[in-house]
Amino acid sequence: MPRRKGKRLKLLKGEKFMYFILVFLVLSIPTANVFSKALLSQTNIETEKLKSKIEKQESTNESLEMQIDELVSMENIQKVAAMYGLSYNSDNIVKVNK
Repeated sequence: MPRRKGKRLKLLKGEKFMYFILVFLVLSIPTANVFSKALLSQTNIETEKLKSKIEKQESTNESLEMQIDELVSMENIQKVAAMYGLSYNSDNIVKVNK
């Protein structure tokens, strides 16, 4: 008895396209997910670095404001005026603020 060859199913062009799209989606969705999470992680790292820089700058600004307050003190002004032989006139003193 000769063996009968089974009929091979022929796929239509539309079916081939649908299978191609399905395989493409199955492969691309996890890849896109990993890529987007990597970008999010990188963005979070950059954000934390910027926050750290901002905190450091704010600390420096506070320190400089304290130094300004010390230099503007009445005792310091009188000491500098006496050292240079100047007289103290409170109308001429201006403190610049934001």
